[in-house]
Amino acid sequence: MSGKSFQLAIHAADHSFYEGPCYYLSIPTPDGQYGIMAHHENTIFAIEPGSLYYRVEKDGEKHLAAVSFGILKMENNQALVLVNTCEKPEDIDLSRAEREEAETRAALEALEDHEDQREEAFLEAKLLRSLNRIKVKKQKDK
Repeated sequence: MSGKSFQLAIHAADHSFYEGPCYYLSIPTPDGQYGIMAHHENTIFAIEPGSLYYRVEKDGEKHLAAVSFGILKMENNQALVLVNTCEKPEDIDLSRAEREEAETRAALEALEDHEDQREEAFLEAKLLRSLNRIKVKKQKDK
């Protein structure tokens, strides 16, 4: 690992997504996309559903992933990303994601007067995940 890279580990709740060197990492935060490069100050960021991407070589290919809520911890030139879900665009079934979006919207509309706040929060998170999966899949297919 050169002085221009850092160690990156990306873990979803059910699998390890990537571990190795990284030259640039971009994460979705509540304030927008945030970039991380080697020797970034020690910090912790909240991650929200969106597009995560990283480069393993200085001018190499951009690796894209759809991520859900989580955190990033940067410490001593090592980045640790912990998210609920993390998927490569090629692993996303677009028609299934669109079907899940429609079903979730219908379920949200069916809730009467927001009677069950836990159910509403669950459905809103599910809708965000579906919309994000669709966005990342279409972004990669361009």
